[in-house]
Amino acid sequence: MAITETGGDRTAPPASARTGGPSRRVRFGYASGSLVTGTFTTLPGLLLLPYLTDTLGVGAALAGAVVFLPKAWDVVLNPFVGRASDRTRTRWGSRRPYVLWGGLVMALGFALTFAGPLPGAAGAWFTAAGYLLTATAFAFFQVPYVAMPAELADREEDRMRLVAGRVAVIGVAALVTGAAAPALVDAGGGGLAGHRYAGAFGAVVVALGAVWVFAGTRTAGSAPRAAAEGPTLREQFAAARANPPFMALLRCVVLQSVATGVLLAGAPYFADHVLHDSSGVGPLVAAFVAPNLLTMPLWSRLRGPRGYALASALFIAGCLLFLASPVLPQGAVLVTMALAGTGHAGQLLFLYAMLPDCVAQDMARTGRRQGGVLSGVFTTAEGLGVAVGPFLYGLVLQLTGYVSSGTGDAAAQSLTARVGILAGFGALPALAAVAAVLLLRAYDRPGRP
Repeated sequence: MAITETGGDRTAPPASARTGGPSRRVRFGYASGSLVTGTFTTLPGLLLLPYLTDTLGVGAALAGAVVFLPKAWDVVLNPFVGRASDRTRTRWGSRRPYVLWGGLVMALGFALTFAGPLPGAAGAWFTAAGYLLTATAFAFFQVPYVAMPAELADREEDRMRLVAGRVAVIGVAALVTGAAAPALVDAGGGGLAGHRYAGAFGAVVVALGAVWVFAGTRTAGSAPRAAAEGPTLREQFAAARANPPFMALLRCVVLQSVATGVLLAGAPYFADHVLHDSSGVGPLVAAFVAPNLLTMPLWSRLRGPRGYALASALFIAGCLLFLASPVLPQGAVLVTMALAGTGHAGQLLFLYAMLPDCVAQDMARTGRRQGGVLSGVFTTAEGLGVAVGPFLYGLVLQLTGYVSSGTGDAAAQSLTARVGILAGFGALPALAAVAAVLLLRAYDRPGRP
């Protein structure tokens, strides 16, 4: 998947400098890449852990490790991908070829992850290999994709518009895949066969998003050419560590992603053993992600850490209210999920908007084009948090005595295990979000006098 440098030193100003802001086509094209991001976060986050524990019969702690380890590999890979995309030149630009081919290989990995040719331990190994391929390809997609806004727009308000569109489409992807994938599993008869349908569906959505963002962001390759010999990765990591706003943002996104990972991993267990309705996963996901579409105009009026703190307060309140779910009607539980989802939409918007501000400020301060490396480190932190979430939730299940099943249907659980399912689903993400808000207090908005 490596792409070599070609072409000359010709440069062009960012899209916003030429037109007064990115065109509607560019904004729509960039936002469509979130079909890939949203599907990668939602579908494995929702299905992979229960697929391993309740279809392949893998123990909860081991299943959590299978979900975690491919993302741990991305910790090593993402910064190298970022530096490579910083230094790449092709006639299609520096980021777009990675976005296209990374997304297409990712689609193949998705299909393999849930292909289920074998049951039991052999099937678990096959699933782990497919997910490793998916996570590797995702690094080649996501790191260049996250770096694009700083090159597509040179004004903060234009970057905010790009990011707002991205967050809205994450909601679309999560809504579609989160509702459709469990329904496809049921329509396919559950078990191994049903999950094959879900994997194929996810592959189609990912491939569509990759092609769409490639076609719609032609101006993304117009940033200045990197020097033939630039700072080493070690030097660039040192520059990142010397950037206090970026480091505060980095710590925050890890913990915020842990909270998201726990909620996605816990939703099927919560529906099965707390709500006693296995078909309730789709409505839960819909209630959580629909606010991404409905609240963006409101959240876009706010800025930075204060906006993030307000959004986090709503998210934390929703998570803590989950603890009362056993005595609430299902409609009230969905309202609680929507409250958490409203906060989550704001959290994503503010985190993603602060990143290109950091990248632009770093470029102005150092004169170096290292948005790919900073975006790679950010994506590593985000992906690691999303993977740690299911791992921690799997540990909670293991410690509270969760019983795995190889039949495709969840086994009956003890009272202690059901308490663990509920406490992990409500308390863990709330605690992670509180810690994230506290760590973001060290952020000093780039460009502030």
